[in-house]
Amino acid sequence: MRLVECVPNFSEGQSKKVIDAIAEAISSVEGVNLLDVDPGKSTNRTVITFVGEPEAVSEAAFQAIAKAQSLIDMKVHKGAHPRIGATDVCPFVPVNGITMEECAELAKQLGARVGSELGIPIYLYAEAAQKPERANLADVRQGEYEGLAERMKNGFKPDFGPTKFNAESGATVIGARPFLIAYNVNLNTKSQKLANEIAMTIREGGRAKRNDAGEIVKDKDGKSVKVPGTLKACKAVGWYIDEYDQAQVSINLVDYKVTSLHHAFDEACKQAEKLGLRVTGSEIVGMVPLEPLLDAGRHYLKMQNRPTGVPDKELIDIAIKSLGLCDVSKFDPQQKVIEYRVSESAKLLKNFTVADFVDEVSSESPAPGGGSVAALMGALSAGLSSMVGNLTFGKKEFAASQPLMDDLSIRAQKLKSEFLEAVDADTKAFNLILQARRLPKDTAADSQARDAAILEASKHATNVPFAVLGKANQALDLAQLAIESGNPNSASDAGVAASSAYACAEGAYLNVLINLGSIEDENYCTQMSKEAGSLFDHVKTRADALHEMVLDKISS
Repeated sequence: MRLVECVPNFSEGQSKKVIDAIAEAISSVEGVNLLDVDPGKSTNRTVITFVGEPEAVSEAAFQAIAKAQSLIDMKVHKGAHPRIGATDVCPFVPVNGITMEECAELAKQLGARVGSELGIPIYLYAEAAQKPERANLADVRQGEYEGLAERMKNGFKPDFGPTKFNAESGATVIGARPFLIAYNVNLNTKSQKLANEIAMTIREGGRAKRNDAGEIVKDKDGKSVKVPGTLKACKAVGWYIDEYDQAQVSINLVDYKVTSLHHAFDEACKQAEKLGLRVTGSEIVGMVPLEPLLDAGRHYLKMQNRPTGVPDKELIDIAIKSLGLCDVSKFDPQQKVIEYRVSESAKLLKNFTVADFVDEVSSESPAPGGGSVAALMGALSAGLSSMVGNLTFGKKEFAASQPLMDDLSIRAQKLKSEFLEAVDADTKAFNLILQARRLPKDTAADSQARDAAILEASKHATNVPFAVLGKANQALDLAQLAIESGNPNSASDAGVAASSAYACAEGAYLNVLINLGSIEDENYCTQMSKEAGSLFDHVKTRADALHEMVLDKISS
């Protein structure tokens, strides 16, 4: 699942009618999931969060900016928050299956479109910045809307759009940045001073350096010399929360790949202990990607010398318990984890119960069909290999192979997830062919466009099972490792893993062949048939050998 988050900020926080209209413009775009609308009256600003696949998110962002342009007049806007335009800032954030570079390119494409079609000056910032001095949002927004006209006159040229000041809409800053996690660590004290002491110790910006007399040390330019904190990519402050009757260290993790949730939590615990304090738990404000929770789960399982190649649900459970995420309020992963919210709303096949999935397969609908079932067989194969690894891990007689088995389980869990994604991908690919066939063919141009769409969709529907066929070979790698080095008492399970991988490969291969029959591209069909046939023959030979290996293990 390729997921991008977009968090545009609009210069309107008081008119429900305007805010609802902008939110409706976003949610009306197919493939977009509107997660949150957060208006602020005093700031006269609304932050909207939505996610989806890249193209859909970009379209929704454009529609929102267009709607804001038609409803917000910056000439009369007043608010406490810094702003430069009706749509003040619009960042793209990579969540899953997409790189920061791709998000930066998305920002550039949107900027070009908004500048051209809507006539709004566009400045690119953060990872999409075209000039170093525009990487920092505060620098781009310097002087705010009121100073923008003069800055533009003095050479503050936008990256896209008109170079003339747009009085009604102002300008919009578009960019790409890492996901920011708003994260609070709870303390067993009411002292804001002590909470702030921890915050200054851990935050990247640190604190002012003092001499032996307690005076702040200045550099040659008269600026305070800073002592850096212990955590990179971390902003923090201490405060007291009336609602909880306790102090918190309020943390913004501006790049969780640099400083993770568990690293921030462990460091806060360490510094709290030095002050005679205890951390009682923590809370995530807003939403969070799946990855940092999974990383936290693995981290704490490793500390317990337990296997880490376990299902995501178990990793999240250990993360919630270890971080104390239910200390001051309930933490529901289905509501707080971005991928789960999107997956739930999309009604994906991988979320069905076994009975519901089999019922769906057995219905008169042609999808899900053999391709989805083949992918499911691959997921079952990977799941069994992971099980063998976990049943071997921790056993005294297999101590030497413990790292190997943990790695096996981790790889198997990853492959299992990829197969489960393919369960839905195969059905989606079939549906794309049906959509292409429904396109109009009234004119010669229509017919040509329809034929091209059908060809493209048919190739995509062939590429999906071909990818599954390749993954089946990877599943055999894992099954072979489980057979050779796993607990002998689980040899039959490892054998079923190999058999399931073969069934997956055969099902995927048959789907490739039947799809090739409807594709009018001789070169593509010849090449695909050759590669798929060779790969399937390789899988079949390996599966037969592994079958004999398992029989030897069981009978010995």
